Amino acid sequence: MPNGNIIVTDERGTRVITLRRPGKKNAITQNMYREMSRAIDTAQNNPDIRCMIVTGGSGVFTAGDDIEEFIKADASRPETLSDGAKFLYSLALNVKPIIAAVDGASIGIGTVMLFHCDYVLASNAATFSAPYINLGLVPVGAASLLVPSTMGYQRAFAMLVMGRSFTAAEAHTAGFVNTVVSPGHTEVEARKVARDICRLPAEAVATSRKLLRAPPEELTRRIDQESHLFGERLKSDEAIAAFNAFANRKKR
Repeated sequence: MPNGNIIVTDERGTRVITLRRPGKKNAITQNMYREMSRAIDTAQNNPDIRCMIVTGGSGVFTAGDDIEEFIKADASRPETLSDGAKFLYSLALNVKPIIAAVDGASIGIGTVMLFHCDYVLASNAATFSAPYINLGLVPVGAASLLVPSTMGYQRAFAMLVMGRSFTAAEAHTAGFVNTVVSPGHTEVEARKVARDICRLPAEAVATSRKLLRAPPEELTRRIDQESHLFGERLKSDEAIAAFNAFANRKKR
């Protein structure tokens, strides 16, 4: 089902959600957040969908939020940013296994969403960063909970507080990437993993996954806490200066 910059296809028990905005390095708009949320939400009670794959295709995963659209949003009206928040809730409340296929750069929310996934494949050309700090902002999407619990405090500090980027090999060592493959092969390998999951007893998979993961209410509570602080930071002198600098660079 092609729908703008998000393509959703179902086959053999697997829903594939593909970000397709190559001219903007798959930067995510509010409409794209809506479409991804819908794809995840409608899979929840569909017994024919056993797992999902999220991919950006070959060469890039996503550059994160579309900053130009983000700047145009009226920060005094939180509803203008609610589509991104809804997507984060969809990830937190999801009960189906999600596989990520990352081939290229994964920035901001692109990296944060990987910590909500259950299996992550990356090409050796992939890079991962969540440099909210460079805009005077704080992490979102329960990243402050999930990242340190997955890869340890020190690595989480480097990523979320210092804005450091991780290579695929470093991400694999840190424990949030399962497998590193050659460029152009992430989606093929992700489909193999999906077939393995689909062969397993569905109820046992769901129950085991639930035991492994943080409770949804804990995730949504942290998402709300981060969102509140994020909103406050948007009004800070640091953030305003960072966004003004970005806007001025675009004008040159």
